[in-house]
Amino acid sequence: MPLKQQIFAIIVSLIVFGFTIEMVRRKRLREEYSVLWLCTSFAMFILVVRYDWLVKLTALIGAALPTSTLFFGSIIFLILIAVQFSIKISKLTDQVKNLVQDNALLRRQLEELLKESREA
Repeated sequence: MPLKQQIFAIIVSLIVFGFTIEMVRRKRLREEYSVLWLCTSFAMFILVVRYDWLVKLTALIGAALPTSTLFFGSIIFLILIAVQFSIKISKLTDQVKNLVQDNALLRRQLEELLKESREA
């Protein structure tokens, strides 16, 4: 890998790592979501520093070029992000359903109490 590309990739991976840490520190990103971003930026840093590992990984998966391996890795990353968000959305959907049901029960109890107090 040419030196300019290597320096650029290292800078980008460090910026992503630092940005993720800063977002967690400012509580704009939850820790549970930061793990995937931190792991990805760390893996990117390692593969840039140890380019021979990227070449070996490319040979291992049977890709033609290291850039194909990186593209494949980015697709996997996006799939993992989609799965992570799908899991979270499913949990939130269940929580909303439970809150709506609890709210309906409480409203019914309140209406019954108001009706009893008016009759008394």
